[in-house]
Amino acid sequence: MSDVPVLALEGITKLFPGVRALSGVSLELHAGSVTALVGENGAGKSTIVKVLTGIHRPDEGEIRIDGKPVRFTSPQDAAAAGITAIHQETVLFDDLSVAENVWIGHAPRGRFGLVDRARMERDAGEILARIGAASLDPRARLRDLGIASKHLVAIARALSIEARVVVMDEPTAALSRKEIEELYELVERLKAEGRAILFISHKFDEIFRIADRYVVFRDGEPAGQGRIDEVEEAALVEMMVGRAMGDIFPPPSGELGDEILAVRGFSHPTEFDDMSFTLRRGEILGFYGLVGAGRSELMQSLFGITRPSAGSVTLEGRELAIRSPADAIAEGIVYVPEDRGGQGAIVGLPIFRNVALPSMPRTARRGFVRMSEELALAREYTERLELRAAALDQHVAQLSGGNQQKVVIAKWLATRPAVVVLDEPTKGIDIGSKAAVHAFMRELAGSGLAVIMVSSEIPEVLGMSDRVIVMREGRHAATFDRADATPAALVRAAAGIVDREVAA
Repeated sequence: MSDVPVLALEGITKLFPGVRALSGVSLELHAGSVTALVGENGAGKSTIVKVLTGIHRPDEGEIRIDGKPVRFTSPQDAAAAGITAIHQETVLFDDLSVAENVWIGHAPRGRFGLVDRARMERDAGEILARIGAASLDPRARLRDLGIASKHLVAIARALSIEARVVVMDEPTAALSRKEIEELYELVERLKAEGRAILFISHKFDEIFRIADRYVVFRDGEPAGQGRIDEVEEAALVEMMVGRAMGDIFPPPSGELGDEILAVRGFSHPTEFDDMSFTLRRGEILGFYGLVGAGRSELMQSLFGITRPSAGSVTLEGRELAIRSPADAIAEGIVYVPEDRGGQGAIVGLPIFRNVALPSMPRTARRGFVRMSEELALAREYTERLELRAAALDQHVAQLSGGNQQKVVIAKWLATRPAVVVLDEPTKGIDIGSKAAVHAFMRELAGSGLAVIMVSSEIPEVLGMSDRVIVMREGRHAATFDRADATPAALVRAAAGIVDREVAA
């Protein structure tokens, strides 16, 4: 690793109205090395990426390339300097070919300034081969490719500018385990080519797997840096959140109340079959299973999004007829979806409007919505969830993923439900935000609310659940009390390797 960094940021400060997003942060990226950028949602990671790529100009501080000061006034300046970013949700064009997506905006040209299509396809093929995707046809339409292949096209497009610095922002979020392993191989190839890589992830296993160095941001300020082989996970967490985590999960709420919900013989023609379970006041009931087990589909049917073919739902002794989400909400059952952006929030509206929307009868008087009531309601629940935002009138689209999730949870809890279903409640958010969500879940259960939690993270299922139901291929596979649930037991049940005594 060269002593002179390819890219260095020194004392970078970035101000927005009402908030200091970055305050005196520094960062060095070296050729042939991976630097992990770690921090909670709202710590300033996205802002520093936008500074690096020329989207934002710093208010203070200096950017240097090979030790020489530079100034980016646009993304084109950053690209010309050899800096490229691969984002979690890169925009691609389904109706264009692979080669057209790779070279859009800077396609090679021939005589009379016309696009040289043959060269474009040839060069795209060479880039794809370099990243281990030689099987992708540069002439194929993007709409005919799978998610992983589209991700490789996005990477090829980023590398088409011959970048010296590659920023990877949550690059594994939509990938399977096999595809993640292939991405690790790609990172190693980029290192061998001498690229400097900034890797942003909230997954510690990824960070410790591929990073050489780490930098920690907290509340827009530097909180620590060093070699990854010289730091423990617990120390990284403490740097991120500013306190020792101790036991990551809060203790159980205590004695559970009476049965509040009973689901009997719930079935769907294609998604799940003969699912039965009960739920008590103050209980957190975890649902675990492999991809395709039918957990989310079961919860969506319980919420009225889809119609079951058989079965019954009883709440506080009354059998319900849930034909739509409106029916479920009216009865006191709410559902926080996994897809917070597409299903959970209206990202073009401000925070307070999102939180207050389902509770309009409480915030309106004589047919007129009262903004003061909306703000008071939103403030109560967002403060309890430790939402990080400049103001409650900030649009949800401007929030980090973890804070968007908190808005969705706050919105439904403000309706004062009897039962709340949380589908992957901490997916894609950092460990500090997870702790806030977990603590609030315990607080809710302690107040008598009944919680169903669907999660694919075994530590979360074991740490938060009073009981765990395991689903496999749409059917009930096993139920475990908190004392009996272990990682091995859950995995065996989810994979169909379960003892008869356990299944009973």
